[in-house]
Order: sequence, then structure tokens, then C-alpha cells
Amino acid sequence: MMDYSLGKGNLENWVVSETEFSADKLGKVESIMYLGNGYMGLRSATEEPYLNEVRNLFVNGTFNKFDEKEVTELPNMADVTRIDIRVDGERFSLELGETRGYVRQLNLKSAELTRTFEWVSPKGKELHFHIKRFVSLDNLHLIGIQMEVENGQHPVEISFNTGINAQMNNNGSQHFHEGDRRIFDKRFVQLVQTTTESKIDVAINTVHKFTKNGKEVKTEPVMQMDRRKVGLKYTISLQPNDNLTMEKLTNVYTSRDKEFDKPNYHLEQLREHSLQDLRKMSESGYNLLIEVHHDAWQQKVWNKYNLEINSEDSFDLLALRFALYHLTVMTPAHDERMGIGAKALSGEGYKGHSFWDTEVFILPFFTFTNPEVAKSLLKYRYYGLVGARKKAEENGYEGAMYPWEAAWPTDGEVTPVWGAVDIITGKQTKIWSGFIEQHITSDIVHAVYQYFTMTGDQKFMDECGYEMVFDTAKFWASRLEWNEEKQEYHINNVVGPDEYKEHVNNNAFTNYMAHFNLKLAISYYEILSKQTPSWFAELNKKLSLEESYQHWLYKAEKLYLPEPREEDIVIPQDDTYLQLKEIDLTNYKNQDKVGTLFNDYNLEQVNKIQVSKQADINILFFMMGHAFSQEVIRANFNYYESKTLHDSSLSLSTHAILANDLGEEQLAYSLFKKASEIDLGSSMLSSDEGIHAASIGGIWQATVFGFAGVRLIDGKLRINPRLPKHWNDMKLTIHWKGQPVSLFITQATLSVKAENQKKIEFEVFGKSYECKDHIVIPIEVARECKEGAL
Repeated sequence: MMDYSLGKGNLENWVVSETEFSADKLGKVESIMYLGNGYMGLRSATEEPYLNEVRNLFVNGTFNKFDEKEVTELPNMADVTRIDIRVDGERFSLELGETRGYVRQLNLKSAELTRTFEWVSPKGKELHFHIKRFVSLDNLHLIGIQMEVENGQHPVEISFNTGINAQMNNNGSQHFHEGDRRIFDKRFVQLVQTTTESKIDVAINTVHKFTKNGKEVKTEPVMQMDRRKVGLKYTISLQPNDNLTMEKLTNVYTSRDKEFDKPNYHLEQLREHSLQDLRKMSESGYNLLIEVHHDAWQQKVWNKYNLEINSEDSFDLLALRFALYHLTVMTPAHDERMGIGAKALSGEGYKGHSFWDTEVFILPFFTFTNPEVAKSLLKYRYYGLVGARKKAEENGYEGAMYPWEAAWPTDGEVTPVWGAVDIITGKQTKIWSGFIEQHITSDIVHAVYQYFTMTGDQKFMDECGYEMVFDTAKFWASRLEWNEEKQEYHINNVVGPDEYKEHVNNNAFTNYMAHFNLKLAISYYEILSKQTPSWFAELNKKLSLEESYQHWLYKAEKLYLPEPREEDIVIPQDDTYLQLKEIDLTNYKNQDKVGTLFNDYNLEQVNKIQVSKQADINILFFMMGHAFSQEVIRANFNYYESKTLHDSSLSLSTHAILANDLGEEQLAYSLFKKASEIDLGSSMLSSDEGIHAASIGGIWQATVFGFAGVRLIDGKLRINPRLPKHWNDMKLTIHWKGQPVSLFITQATLSVKAENQKKIEFEVFGKSYECKDHIVIPIEVARECKEGAL
């Protein structure tokens, strides 16, 4: 059972709590309370084992392919969190004996996981447990666990069987050779393994320390070593009211780390460096290490983003902080060779692969608030041009065609071919996304455009961005298909964002985004050829731009862009959507869990019904709304919202933003709340395979792009605030052209402050403003002027 009200005082709206343990419902809390730092992610399984647990430790970028017939995935590292405990010989488990006062909490502010409870053994021995855990944001390689056990009124003997367990897998796939195990000084435990295909070395070290009643216990452990497993067993006697504290510090290093991924690398360097690092950390101890970790979170996250809302519903602020927490722990800010998985680093779902989720739902957070991290994520896609060019060539196209699912940048397409069962035929369903869901190519280019416009980072464009834009435009020019009858170019046989419609022609989102990609390439070509001819000559030599430019001009002009139909100004999602059969969707719209449509239909049947999995036309309006009138956006929003089941976690936040744009404030907040509850809701089965990373980004987007109205529109900064009625005020900091800009929004006013006192220009409800220092704008007056003009 989840409870979000337990944070008190300075921790109010900072704490996510579970107040009732269930061995049958472990997955949600393991996922939403996972710990990480972008380098690694540790699923929050309990120390003691249970049948339905999932123990995951992932290190970003360590992709491996188990078998030639499978796709590459992030391998599940050895487990360092399991501790088998016995009390007077009895196995400790919350399924045995009696448990009182159980609370497991994630403190978002400090990024520390705690578990507190009293346990009475079947023999009547009473023990009070307080267990803490963190993954350091200061030292990216460090994991810390501290377990305090306070004894009751009877003498007990308690034992801890603990170490490193590499008997792990990814749903049956084993990614590591057995490796070497070693125990140094009967204290420091080390395991070294190598992935089977990618040949990445991993070194994991762990050390323990015990104190009883404040004094260190020098007990002799029993050393244990088994296949893929190494550890120690400690046995300690406790008298009534004794207090025992166990600390377990662990570090993880890999040969993919930048400091080791060099031509002169040797495994012995990794072994020795990692071991010496742990020896040094063990001298500091858990309490000092976590203080430094707490400070890193305060300085790098909470002070930096400065995002607060004053809402009459405290859940809103908690949800926003939850989003900021997860956006931090999922993102490999330390290494531009790595992306963000669809389940972040919280579970095995989607194998750690990156989708369009990053560019459309997650990266904008960093573009607007932490541009250096945004640049790192875009460089990951730049390095991925190798795989994108490979995919284009394999499919008979030119230029760069980005993979639908990406892993290591040079891997190319890694989308699995086969998926879930077809309820009609009983066969596996083919996954077409890797073949024909192609809009990701222009989604990435849109992210490049957004970053460059927001930051003015010319160096990035010269080194990476222009090449990405030009080579993707070459792909689209080769991808377009000429329709002789209509004398125009089409894009046939695709899947758009709405994955309930496969093998469609002229998906509106895909066509418009491809057109955007071509027009952007044309614009950049013309700017570069005139303003920096020497650099243009270099790119031209590498990419044959002069020839491509003529194709872009002609094909962009001739590319079919679906227009609103006359009777209701609804834009067809694709060539056939508006002619498909309509059914009563009421039950599916009101479903308690996603995907209930497939209890009654298979995908082939769904393909013939006017029903959408997620936002499609509406995400086009979100990304390119300046190209359409408010009247057209409203008509299409109303039409497609009624047919969208939001069976994808990506969908709700987009609809929330558009609803707010249209003045549908109650609906906007309702959709925002539903988006926030995808992971934080009361259902204990919502997040078993991992958190919904895109939805996490969507919470921030609905808050900032939606309610605060902060958007990049046609190259300009626009701020059209429309706070929910029960939000008293909101503050945030964004970055525009290299300058922090602080915003404070109330129901009545918008306050804008240029922190570096450099002039900033922006629009509020259609009126232009500029500010070098500080300006306060009455919101209602600005909104009424806009509505009056309309």
C-alpha cells in the first residue's frame, strides 16, 4: 500500500512510502524506488529474498548479445544487495513470524532508501530493523547499505550471509563468463567477469563492517565461494537491548568506463584500481559517504533546477519532485556515448534500449534547464550516425535512418522482431516498429533544432548538428515515393506514433516531421553556404550537399502534407483512418489497466478500427503547433482525444499540454494527474518491469510546457501561463541563450528575471516583451488582449 503523506517538516512532499509489505506485489516498489546516478541503476529489491523478487543492477552502456538470434541488451550485473539473515538458526523473512510498523521509503530529497519494521520470529524473538541504502551521486561507482538491528528482551545469535552473487540473468539469458573470484584479508570481496559477446570487463568489490553498541566487532567470517558467487558469513551474538550495525559498501567498475576504455587498457588495472578505491571508501564509512551524496543531490539537482509549485493538493508537488529525481537517476550525464532506456535503469523492460522517448519527452527537460546534459544526449545520437547510415543502406536508402531502438551507438537497429501472443492465432506477433516506424529520424533532428535555438551552441552544430540534419534529410529525400496520379511525393507503409495503426500511408505526423527535416536542412544549407563558405566546403566534400540540396528543394515542395477536411477541419491521421469502422470505446476509455482492447481484438482487427493507442496528430500540434490555427487544433484535439485510449504512457502528458493550451483547464489537470499516477498511482502492478521514463519526462513537460506555458514556438520563447485553479504559484529556472532565466508565476502575474542581466526577448499571449533585468506582467490583461485580438 502506497502512502505519500509521511514526510513531515522539511521532508513534507519529499517522501514516497510503502506501508504494507506483500511478497506478491514487489515489482512496483522495486521499480519506482530504484536508486541510481546515470552510471548505474539499482532496483530496490529487499535485502532478504522472496520468490517473486526481481534483482537488477545495470551499468549504462555495457550492452551484450546473449545469442546471435537475440538482440543486444543491458546485462543484469551480479547482485550485491541480497543478505541472507538467520536468527537463532531460523531464516529471517517477513513471510514468517509477525511484522509490525512496516515502512519502506524513498526520500527524494536525499536519494536514500530506508526500511523500518519490528519483526517477531516464530520462536518469539523480537528485533527492530532499520535499513538504509544509497547509490552515490558523488562517486558514481559506489553503493552503500547500512542495516541496524536492535535486539529485544532475549539473547539471540544472528548470522549474515552476504557478498556478490553473479548467478543472475536477464529473463534466462546469461551475459557473462563465470569470471574470477577473490577474498582479500578475509574482508574485501572481489568478482571480475567479462560479457560473452561485447567483451566488457566488470569488476565488483564489496566490504563489510560491524559495530555493536558503538564498538567495532572483530569477528572472523566464514569465507564462501561457489559457482558465480563469492561472499562471507558473519555470526554475532546479541544480548537483550544490544544494537548491531552492519555496513556494506560496494563499488562497480567496467572497461567501458572512459578512464579504462583506452588502447593501452589491461584488466589488471581495472582490478587494482577498483579494489583500492573500495579500500579508501571503507575508511570513510557509510555515514560520511552518504553526507557527501546528500550534498551532491542538493547542489547538482535541487538547487540547480529550482522548480517549485504551491498547490492545494500536495500530491502535485510530490509528483513533480518524483519526476526530477528520476530524470536525474536515469540520465548518463557522465558519458555522451550513452542514451536513456525506455525503462531507464529500473528494470529489464525494453532491454535498456533508447527510443524516440528520449528526444521528444525527456531531452527537452535538459535542453531547457541543463543544456550541457542535453548536448551529451544529442552527441549520443551523433555517434549513432554510424548505425543510422548502416540501417539506411540495408534498407536501400541514402543518408542516415535512425534505429527505432538503439543501444551502443554503433550497433544500429536492435528492435526485437517478435513480441507478444496473438489472441486469435496463438502465434507470436511480429514487431514492425524496427522496420517501418521511421519518424524517429526527424524527431532527433527536431531535438537538434530545439537545442541549437535555445542555446545558440554553434560549436555543437559545427561538430555534430549540421551533419545530423543534412544526412537525415538525405534519407528522407531517398525515402519519398512519387505518386504519378497526384503528382506528389508520399511516405507509404509506415507506423506513426499511434502503434495501433500499422502499414499505413501518409501518416500525418511522419509526413510533417519529414517535411520539417527537409526544410531545416535547406535553411541550414543556405545559411552555411553564405556565412561560412569554408566550413560549408568541408561538409559539402564529406556529404555531397550541393547535389542533395536540389533534391531537398524539389521534394519538400512536392511532399504531400495532409490538410483538414472541409466538413469538420479534422486532419486525417493517415490515408485510411477516417474511413475505418467506429465502435463504442467507453469501456476501454474507462479501463483500470492499459491494453484491455486486446482482450477482445487482435492487432490486425484493431488496425481496422478508429482507435488510437496514443497521441499522434496531437503530438504533431505539440511539436509544430505554430503551423496550425487554434481552430484546427481544437477540432482535431476533440476528435482524436475521444478515440485515444492512452495505452502508452507517452500519451497523457501531450494531451494535458494541448488541453491547457485550449483553455480546457479541468481536463488538462485531470490528464496531468493521470500521467503522474502511471507510476505513483495506487495500483501495485503498474510498474513491475520498470518505471515509465517517457511519462516521467511528461510530468515535467505538462508542468512547464503546459501550465507554465513555456515553449519554443517558431524559434521564439513564448510564455503563456495558465496554472490550475488550485495552484497558487509556481517558480522555475530555464536557460535561454546561455543565460539562466527565473520565472515566478501566480494566478495574476508573470515575473521574469534575467539572472545575468543580458537582454531576453519573449512573447506572452501574442505580445512581445524584452527584459534586461526584471519585469512583472499581469497575466489576465495579456490573455484578454490575445483573446480580444482573436
